[in-house]
Amino acid sequence: MYVISVIFESLYIVLIISAIFVMLLENRNPVRSLSWLLMMIFVPYAGLLLYLIFGMNMPKNHLIQRKSIRNVPRQPIASPALEQPSNYEMDISSIKLSRLLYNNGNSPAYGANKIEALSSGESSFESIFEAIRKAKNHIHIEFFIFADDRISNQLRELLIKKSQEGVRVRMIYDYWGSLALTFSRKYLKSLRDAGVYVKPFLPLRIRLSRSKINYRNHRKIIIIDGKIGFTGGLNVADRYIYGNRLGQWRDTLVRLEGSVVHGLQMLFLADWYFVDSKFIDDTKYFPEPEIFAKKNLIQVVACGPDTDWQTISQAFSHAIMNAQKYIFIQTPYFVPPETINSCVQMAALSGVDVRLMIPQKSDTAFTHIGTYSFLGRLLEAGVRVFRYKDGFLHSKATVIDDNISIVGSANIDERSFTQNFEANVVIYETATAEYLKSLFIRDLKQCEELTLETWTARSNRQKLKEALVRLFSPLL
Repeated sequence: MYVISVIFESLYIVLIISAIFVMLLENRNPVRSLSWLLMMIFVPYAGLLLYLIFGMNMPKNHLIQRKSIRNVPRQPIASPALEQPSNYEMDISSIKLSRLLYNNGNSPAYGANKIEALSSGESSFESIFEAIRKAKNHIHIEFFIFADDRISNQLRELLIKKSQEGVRVRMIYDYWGSLALTFSRKYLKSLRDAGVYVKPFLPLRIRLSRSKINYRNHRKIIIIDGKIGFTGGLNVADRYIYGNRLGQWRDTLVRLEGSVVHGLQMLFLADWYFVDSKFIDDTKYFPEPEIFAKKNLIQVVACGPDTDWQTISQAFSHAIMNAQKYIFIQTPYFVPPETINSCVQMAALSGVDVRLMIPQKSDTAFTHIGTYSFLGRLLEAGVRVFRYKDGFLHSKATVIDDNISIVGSANIDERSFTQNFEANVVIYETATAEYLKSLFIRDLKQCEELTLETWTARSNRQKLKEALVRLFSPLL
């Protein structure tokens, strides 16, 4: 028995050394590497197992690289990109941001769009269902979560009906995010029997080398006939209308028309190529866009382990650092990389009105503690922090200076910026910014402001929990 124990421990040490060697070769963020080392030290065996499943950095893996839109053959020509955003009377910081996103993420700017921001589950699903009912040619839909509940089954019935009417329906669901679908043969079979093309994103594989549990498709995208698009933080679940143990979930979705829908379409087709290995280049998926207000400029910004740069993280950093008047941030999880954390602090210290809204209660206790570990220095810098009490705040919306709005699927945390496949839209338009600002101010009525005095008076036990979780914040 002693010999077996020695062999087992020796093997464990070899695996730990091998893991360290792999991290060195990856040349990753040293803070993230140290966090994984701490995990393996403080949580022996389980920590190593978690690293093997969730921690190994595989962005250069062939399977993941095939996900990149750059590797899609015969990319269709979408609506013309606007290479000179200065023609749209944008301020210099917006022009620089649009150029940054074009260079770091191949994200062209599309103009002449119609934008509608939706702030409740009722209005969001009503708008989605109405657009689906009117679909004539195709429906493309992908979400992180399909919950197999009332609202999800209403959507399922609509998709079946449209497919039976001859509308081409393609659907992507995340294998792990949508576990309710993964294990519901009836749900998926009914869709496929009706002619709906359904594909999971990175399903489980027996071979560990093929299992990419850590890389999830967190995007929320709907395209109707290449003319109407939706994106935001909403998933397909009852909680946004009927609530759950946390109450009703508050989220933000944008409904888009115009040339920017071609950008969403390109992103969906790249995702479809990844899950189905078939590229779609039919021009019917890129109809001539209707021309709306000239100044409504939008960029579709995607990020994930297949991108060379952390596009969405850089978008936040640039926009925050160039703010002049105010920055209003809504996010369910605020566990930022040091760059964004420093940008937020510096903006507040320079006199910008910075307000951060987070949920009072969270669906993820560990991440919630991680969020609280960042609040002290923010409060000291002058950031006003508000805790949303009326249900669960799941909105991922940032508005800056009445001219830049960032809405999408990405949380402000390492996972969204480096591990998940995310999609945000950056909107350069005053009316949308002012509306999102008004929503933020409306939501303040359902909030409790956290003061520095209250913060410093918390218990030592709470302080210790936050300090411990902060060590692992790069992994959250």
